[in-house]
Amino acid sequence: MIKGEKVRLRAIERGDIPVFVRWFNDPEVLQYLSLYMPMSAAEEERWFERQLDAQDRKVLAIETAEGVHIGNIGLHDIDWKNRQAELGIAIGEKAYWGLGYGSDAIRTLLRFAFAEMNLHRIYLRVFDDNKRAIHCYEKCSFKLEGRLRECVYKDGQYHDQLLMSILQDEFRADQVAESSDTPVQTSEG
Repeated sequence: MIKGEKVRLRAIERGDIPVFVRWFNDPEVLQYLSLYMPMSAAEEERWFERQLDAQDRKVLAIETAEGVHIGNIGLHDIDWKNRQAELGIAIGEKAYWGLGYGSDAIRTLLRFAFAEMNLHRIYLRVFDDNKRAIHCYEKCSFKLEGRLRECVYKDGQYHDQLLMSILQDEFRADQVAESSDTPVQTSEG
């Protein structure tokens, strides 16, 4: 288990599959994901089985400190030679949207990816109209690298995707800056 401030990240389990099916058949949850077809339990079971032996990806469950499973986060297309991977995240429990759980999950995964996996670069793709996610990624210090023009067909029209990334040194510098901004508590007696 990997612990953050508000979340903990754990391995996904077979028992999570019914929750995944519920989330990934909800149009609101799917709005900004690349999934677009209805998902069956059998399809999700096959996906889960592929995750067990995968060396190029790792998907983790996001839980609150109280143990409520609220979403998934993962590293995909892990390139061990060039030390980079693509980040993907979905908060499936809508009651937890906009409360900082996603940004804490991202920071927690980045800390693990850079410090324990020794990755150098984490990148992601985000729809250009997903303002809440873009704000979250910027808050986590991702930088805009480019725009993939009209590469996604959704809701009857083409949309751009933004390509964003963060490097290990940038993340470490942000961690040092955050810790120096935290006031030191002293006790006076």
